[in-house]
Amino acid sequence: MVKTLVVTGASRGIGAATAIAAARQGWQVCIHCNSHEDEARRVLRDVEAVGGKGIVVKADATDEEALGAMFARCDRELAPLGGLVNNAGFLGGESDIEAFDANAMRRLWDVNVVAYFVCAREAVRRMSTKNGGRGGAIVNVSSMSADSGGIGPRIHYATTNGARRTFTFGLAKQSGPKGIRVNGVMPGVIDTNFNDSFDNEGRNARLQPLIPVGRVGVAPDVAATIVWLLSDDAAYVNGAVIPVNGGFF
Repeated sequence: MVKTLVVTGASRGIGAATAIAAARQGWQVCIHCNSHEDEARRVLRDVEAVGGKGIVVKADATDEEALGAMFARCDRELAPLGGLVNNAGFLGGESDIEAFDANAMRRLWDVNVVAYFVCAREAVRRMSTKNGGRGGAIVNVSSMSADSGGIGPRIHYATTNGARRTFTFGLAKQSGPKGIRVNGVMPGVIDTNFNDSFDNEGRNARLQPLIPVGRVGVAPDVAATIVWLLSDDAAYVNGAVIPVNGGFF
């Protein structure tokens, strides 16, 4: 049975790798983006190159109506929804607590947490077996900073990841009886565009010697775990949050 997977923040990094890996496994893919539409269209070409089908949808993660419209477009143009990967987010810069900006934190919370709730709501409405759906799976992408508190200048970002982790546990309990499994991944040091403005290469070089497997992770490492969690091979996995970190805590 062909099913559709919505991947938020899928223009680059983990989201892009997940969209392509899922297409290889037979999923139709909704590639969500906001500020990197050209890159999202390159991801779509990669999806099509592996024999998949997909669409690109541009939507501001803080716009509830736009997110709802994204799911409605999937209803019209793709197979029935079977999965959601909540991945979109941003770092929100770096600052000391003495320079804390409440308005900036509210936007960070809207993108990194509230949007996860909105997308999960839309997905559950469609997939719930109690609503006539066929069930499905949700994977929430968080970060190891959810446990560690992150580095000092990023405690605002780490806090949103802690909320994502908690949301995963609670939603798994609530949605399991509706035929929907909910799990999460917590990436560690991953070489993506996410840290480009904060010396990504330098960070990788400093941390690589501390990673037990001997290398910095790449987006496909995380994508492989996500796609497994979406699959029937993980049929009895619900409420798990899996570190993908090479053993570096």
